[in-house]
Amino acid sequence: MAALQQTRSEVNNAFKLSGFTIRREASTFVAEQLVGLSYQERKKMIDKLIAHLLHQCLSQPVLEKQHVEVAYRECSSSGLEETETVLNVIDAFSIPKLLYDNERKRFSKDTNAVNHLYPEPKWKAQFLIDRYTIIWQRTIRIKLFAKEALSSMESENEFQLRKIEVLLSSSSRVNDVIVLGLLTQLTEGKFYLEDPTGSVLLDMTQTSYHSGLFTESCFVLAEGYYDDKVFHVMGLFLPPAESRATSQPFFGNLNTFGGKSKSLLKNSQNLLKIEQENEDGMIVFLSDVWFDNLKVISKLKTLFSGFNDCPPIAIVFLGEFLSCPYGYEHSTQLKAALSNLSDILYPYTKLRQECKFIFVPGRGDPVAPNILPRPAIPNSITKDIRDKLGDSVIFTSNPCRIQYCTQEIVVIRQDLVTKMCRNSIHFPETGDIPDHLTKTLLSQCTLSPLSLGVQPVYWKNADALSLYPIPDLVVVADHFQPYTRMCEKCQVMNPGSFPRTEYSFKAYVPSSRTIEDSQIPNDDT
Repeated sequence: MAALQQTRSEVNNAFKLSGFTIRREASTFVAEQLVGLSYQERKKMIDKLIAHLLHQCLSQPVLEKQHVEVAYRECSSSGLEETETVLNVIDAFSIPKLLYDNERKRFSKDTNAVNHLYPEPKWKAQFLIDRYTIIWQRTIRIKLFAKEALSSMESENEFQLRKIEVLLSSSSRVNDVIVLGLLTQLTEGKFYLEDPTGSVLLDMTQTSYHSGLFTESCFVLAEGYYDDKVFHVMGLFLPPAESRATSQPFFGNLNTFGGKSKSLLKNSQNLLKIEQENEDGMIVFLSDVWFDNLKVISKLKTLFSGFNDCPPIAIVFLGEFLSCPYGYEHSTQLKAALSNLSDILYPYTKLRQECKFIFVPGRGDPVAPNILPRPAIPNSITKDIRDKLGDSVIFTSNPCRIQYCTQEIVVIRQDLVTKMCRNSIHFPETGDIPDHLTKTLLSQCTLSPLSLGVQPVYWKNADALSLYPIPDLVVVADHFQPYTRMCEKCQVMNPGSFPRTEYSFKAYVPSSRTIEDSQIPNDDT
């Protein structure tokens, strides 16, 4: 009894020093688990529990018994937990919605979020306000603007990041202004900058554009001066992207990516060990895989044959899955083509048993409208292939997320280069387009920095397009030529159109975080 009392006292003191108030039943539970250990082992386990709880986004520092029970179970587990999945494909409609608490300067999960494809009208503005909040809190931390908080004499000459309401309330000229806002046309032919506090007319006749693709409905940093109710923009540039390491403290151990786990699997040592040990493991990406094209089917047979002895982790097929529209017979034709694919795959026993086949639909695939995120191909079309291949095939949404061990991969099938260039208000004079696109996507924290007229989005599901915090890999399957780019330790790649690039594809190796270019040889060689 005395030993239990002493252990409970150690627990209470340690948690109190860390800023927690621990309930009696909670401290008793911890003491009962640790009473049989040596002092050093107890101290090590208590420190581990405290570190784990500090990473949780608790609403208050009062620890109930259920809090420490979960923490103890997660800290004492030696093998993979039930929620520590090695490979998980996450549908766009199950991605968590995150909220930013301006007072605590941290993100938390919206537990009351309910998915509706057609919600209340307020969500048309709300999803843009949420994205503005994310970009604002990220931008205000960079050195150029963080100097405001020092209140030194030197800071008077520094640029200040202002809200639009500050400009609108001024009756005189305001020089050296930087404003973060949404670039939009509120009236035909006239650009405005808009934030939650108001909007201001822009004069862009003398604007110098920095690198990136500036489209309507993207968030920009505009530098210039305000005079006579007009903001004269001298420089226009994108908010800087933020590395995962810089963002992570504002999320704690919260699972921001999606999936069953409550905590972030990126920190799992068990999964990291599996990832590093699987040195030959790879995820293969092919886009525009036309299952009704005999030449494509022939190349796929070569691919399956080559991988049968050493199967990859997964093969990701990105649409469209038919070479041309078949009108009212489109669904019937796709169902037959998928059934034929299952017959082709079935003889490759090892490949079929050890590899996952993931299908991400394109714009022309049945039967959803051209609105993101796009749901998976209906079960009525995929029934035959699922019956024959079972759990090996996964039909998911566009975009989707793939979690492999500690790696986070975002996948979208969208002709982004064409749309972004066509709707850019200023085409870049230097640099190549993939560089500009990569910078723009990570800067805007979204896969679709376009106006709703160009690319409609389900307002309440816009979080499915989020790129914040930055993942390890973003796959943008596009008709544009294949490319691989790196920004803030995030790789952005386009595997290219499989039939249009002489049957080339890309493979991602998670253990080394490298991308390999491959091509299926011609039959005559």
